[in-house]
Amino acid sequence: MNRGIVCLAMGCILFSICFVLLERRRIRKMMQRMEAMIRAAMKGSLHESSFDETRLSRLESTLAHYLAANEVSVKNLAAEKDKINTLISDISHQTKTPISNLLLYSELLKEEPLSESAMESTAKIHGQAQKLRFLIDSLLKLSRLETGIIAVNPFAHSVTELLLALSEQYKPQAEAKGLELIVHQEKAWAVFDEKWTLEAVGNIVDNAIKYTENGTVTISVNSYELFTCIRVRDTGKGIREAEQAAVFGRFYRSQDVKDEKGVGIGLFLARQIIQSQGGYMKLSSVVGKGSEFSIYLPAAP
Repeated sequence: MNRGIVCLAMGCILFSICFVLLERRRIRKMMQRMEAMIRAAMKGSLHESSFDETRLSRLESTLAHYLAANEVSVKNLAAEKDKINTLISDISHQTKTPISNLLLYSELLKEEPLSESAMESTAKIHGQAQKLRFLIDSLLKLSRLETGIIAVNPFAHSVTELLLALSEQYKPQAEAKGLELIVHQEKAWAVFDEKWTLEAVGNIVDNAIKYTENGTVTISVNSYELFTCIRVRDTGKGIREAEQAAVFGRFYRSQDVKDEKGVGIGLFLARQIIQSQGGYMKLSSVVGKGSEFSIYLPAAP
């Protein structure tokens, strides 16, 4: 009898071992199929018909349907984005001549003997036309950058030359406002696209001058092991801590500067350009004392 009990126990143990091994094998195959679904979805090649639902568990079937629906949503979103970018391009093309005419005629009106109120209205028309042109140009650049029509081609360049170009471009603007633009000419190299990075950092310098009433705007550079950092520091209004993350959003305008010129796209475009080159941006600011934007670009070998 003892032998029978022992045999029965051994049989139960062997059955349990076989059951566990078979269950592990089934789970491993299920996980492999689920992983294959996710990889196919990531590559954009998921097809529900490629999975036999009679062999799938409820979880696998649900995952397959979810990934298929998500892929359709991504494709629809991409199609809508293409439509928007096409619309922006069409708007830019169709409005180029009317905006140029508005600017031209407003300049001609300024030369006429107008009353003080008429001159003020003419100046406002000219300013709004400039604002509209800047907005459309910025949206067009952003849409082309996002769709890859305009590619960012980063190479090893001298940051010193970039700082010189910034100084030449924005010094007259700073002097016209009674500000001192200080550029520390330190030797440094980084990997970046010259044209697009000049535009990105230029947007930040332009904002620094725009929102600083008196004092200085300082551009400096620091080299680190992995990154080269360009810092733009001003003595302007500063940005409240609660808004420091939001200022990089598209069309965001702080209540503190709503009366100033601008459309709220410069910082958004700047961050997109820097990130597309493998860099990143940081902001530190104190209200009433000024702001400092740090642009980190990959260091050149």
